[in-house]
Amino acid sequence: MAYELQKSIARNSLLIRSLPEKHVEHLLSNAIWRHYERGETLFLQDEEATAIHIVLEGWVKLFRMSPTGSEAVVSVFTRGESFGEAVALRGMPYPVSAEAVTPCEVMHIPASVFTSLMRQDPDICISVLASTFTHLHSLVEQLEQLKAQTGAQRVAEFLLNLTDCETGECDVTLPYDKVLIAGRLGMKPESLSRAFARLKTVGVKVKKNHAEIEDIEVLRHYAEADPADSWSKP
Repeated sequence: MAYELQKSIARNSLLIRSLPEKHVEHLLSNAIWRHYERGETLFLQDEEATAIHIVLEGWVKLFRMSPTGSEAVVSVFTRGESFGEAVALRGMPYPVSAEAVTPCEVMHIPASVFTSLMRQDPDICISVLASTFTHLHSLVEQLEQLKAQTGAQRVAEFLLNLTDCETGECDVTLPYDKVLIAGRLGMKPESLSRAFARLKTVGVKVKKNHAEIEDIEVLRHYAEADPADSWSKP
């Protein structure tokens, strides 16, 4: 991925875009940019958290290992999403491990660089609070979607959030493990499969880890439609 494109994605991430512009270039110039292959570890549970992470491309999962050795996926992150802020800024150990679930590009901002800027300019603290509240608001919206949208509509919304296209055809890369998508959307794997099957009627075809969208506008209309409308049709 071209460096300028990486910087553009990083700038548009929730964390970076909330910061005063005069500090953004300093943070980006001090960041570490890394490529990870599928299955590669970013960090392990109980390691000291020394950086904030922003996914530039691909998918990363956070997980915990139980005493019995079973894995519990905590969250999944993709392009433009950040994680690790709370523990890194407080100098605490990671409560989870992180692993690339597809080939991915990740930017690591040293926590020391970030905290140093926070001490110099209190406006950064306000920006971080603003991005936190925005994130919380998005979580509330997700809860509302769980109640107001059908499973297929939630998957449609999920796909739309991953696209760079405004109109026409688009191809979206997904994790190979669809269980990760199901967990992120609060669905069972079998419900996700049924949702993808329903989306075929609006031009979505899933092939391995790619979703081919025939028409973005058609999919957007489907995602935004009121599920109750179907009851009023003759």
